[in-house]
Amino acid sequence: MLRRFCMVCVSVFASTALVQAQQAPGGTAPASAPTEAKAPPSPSKAMENPEPGDHWTFELRDDVTGNVKSTFIYTITDVTATDISVRMSVMGNPSPSYITFDRAWNMTNSGTWRYTPGDGAGIKLPLAVGKTWPVKATEVRTSPSMTFKRSGSTKVVGQESFTTKAGTFETFKIETSFEDQNSNDPTKKMKITLQSWYAPAIDHWVKRTTEKRQDGRLLDKSTMELVAYGRR
Repeated sequence: MLRRFCMVCVSVFASTALVQAQQAPGGTAPASAPTEAKAPPSPSKAMENPEPGDHWTFELRDDVTGNVKSTFIYTITDVTATDISVRMSVMGNPSPSYITFDRAWNMTNSGTWRYTPGDGAGIKLPLAVGKTWPVKATEVRTSPSMTFKRSGSTKVVGQESFTTKAGTFETFKIETSFEDQNSNDPTKKMKITLQSWYAPAIDHWVKRTTEKRQDGRLLDKSTMELVAYGRR
């Protein structure tokens, strides 16, 4: 269940520097010299185009309790003209999951779930403030068998400079809202709202919030935020 939730929230990247005060041994501490503020780290290499070995580490926080639920790592294992294959490792769990995305970071296959043409949580290039596109997909669970129809829309609502533990990034803020409807029982519906801060320089989101509601009631609300990233 946690893996699917991490996927739906569906990615990074070097910790911020800490300033430490120093004191001379055995005497009065000397006057502190002015400390220059250090800029957050920036990508050492361009990561606009995905390559095997690219990786992003996220913390997943439960926004209802405020607790960090898990830390997980996306690592690209293979890239083709149409797909990006990713290994997802959860800290403390020795068994990774394997996920397939299209080149726009829409999930197409999580092993248990298949999305046609994709889950609708990705991007649509070129990005520009005000750009919109529809979300429409079929999601099928293999065992036990279950099918949902997904429909909604996405809009690029702004550009922001956004800071996480991994650094400061220039991002597009993207809002996505869709409804999942059970094909066997159309009365069963779930509304999912995403807010994503996507950084083109590292070809990934640096923060994503997810809210799930059923019959108007909040089921879950969470935030995944980038804490480390890199290129092999």
